[in-house]
Amino acid sequence: MKTKAVRLYGKNDLRVEEFELPAIKDDEILAKIITNSVCMSDHKAAEQGADHKRIPNDVADNPIILGHEFCGEIVEVGAKWKDSFSVGSKFSIQPALNYKGSLAAPGYSYPYIGGDSTYIVIPHEVMELNCLLPYEGEAFFLGSLAEPVSCIVGTYHAMYHTTNGSYVHDMGIREGGNLAIIAGVGPMGLGAIDYAIHCDRRPKRVVVTDIDDARLERAQTLYSIEEAAKGGVELIYLNTKNTSDPVAALMELSEGKGYDDVLVMAPVAPLVEQADKILARDGCLNFFAGPNRTDFSAMMNFYNVHYASTHIVGTSGGNTADMTESLSMMEKGKLNPASMVTHIGGLNAVTDTVINLPSIPGGKKLMYTHYDLPLTAIADFAELGKTDPFYKALSEITERNNGLWSLEAEQYLLKHAPKH
Repeated sequence: MKTKAVRLYGKNDLRVEEFELPAIKDDEILAKIITNSVCMSDHKAAEQGADHKRIPNDVADNPIILGHEFCGEIVEVGAKWKDSFSVGSKFSIQPALNYKGSLAAPGYSYPYIGGDSTYIVIPHEVMELNCLLPYEGEAFFLGSLAEPVSCIVGTYHAMYHTTNGSYVHDMGIREGGNLAIIAGVGPMGLGAIDYAIHCDRRPKRVVVTDIDDARLERAQTLYSIEEAAKGGVELIYLNTKNTSDPVAALMELSEGKGYDDVLVMAPVAPLVEQADKILARDGCLNFFAGPNRTDFSAMMNFYNVHYASTHIVGTSGGNTADMTESLSMMEKGKLNPASMVTHIGGLNAVTDTVINLPSIPGGKKLMYTHYDLPLTAIADFAELGKTDPFYKALSEITERNNGLWSLEAEQYLLKHAPKH
């Protein structure tokens, strides 16, 4: 079967090519990709080429298919997996395989599996490691977002607190405690709010900070104070730019107790230091944001590390259990990470999007791989719709869904968008 895919040959050498996939073996699965969301990790892979730790050294001669946040349907199942997987079933994939200690991963290392393609061959190790994950939701784009959502889920599970008289850590955020999400209304911050107010292990109070009123107001329309209160969570949004002393303002909102858990969603040293200053006794600071600088550092109060048992943790990605939880919560309607998506496009838009990603504003760029569509911001649908009936319809649909991408919008696109 032929596939059309974005293949990486070297540093920023991405090519959209059509080629023949090999016939699947008894221990492989053929699948159709519907959606892939672009990640900053894709940009780093393209920028570094063979210097990237997951990209093979011979990529110039044996190119790989880019993309690791994808969702699709199973087309053909090899004999070994007939009892485990069915043709027509939706799926997502946990790309961090760690197969026999290797860093090889779909979207970075393989010639026939990656999200920026129309069809793929799923190798045996994906199934053997239980990394081919069934998805029973309706919207394909949510399946694509399961991987970034799993990073958020993993962050909450990685938080820890001490147990009096024991060296065994109590894993997870402090149930019924105070949680602060610093710089928390970007795409991943919004996902962190969503999870905090809908997960099983909930804090009593969540304080979300930013320095942009418009972004904070938008966050509140997506995740309202009233919605959080239904789950017993007091949700507070705070613009720290409007306060002369952000630390004092945050401490006042915690009733002077400080915060059991703090997530720092931007790699900015003063924010890390601010987070350290608001930790309660036995508080846990999670540095979520991945910095580009290898020498990134910030001051931390080590007196409190010694005498107040404060501690720090960092997470990068989620594991298979985190991704399974993400898929399950989305299937049940407990999580809706649609707020992460700000742009949609087709396979033809992938190359420029990946290479220029740091300079493109907004959140997730969602690609429908069987279609030719320019990268388009959801916010631009209305203007484009003045002359284009396709975008006019999408504008009307997104307006009905609080400005968000949705199952309805996806279904319209799949039926009416131009195919390549």
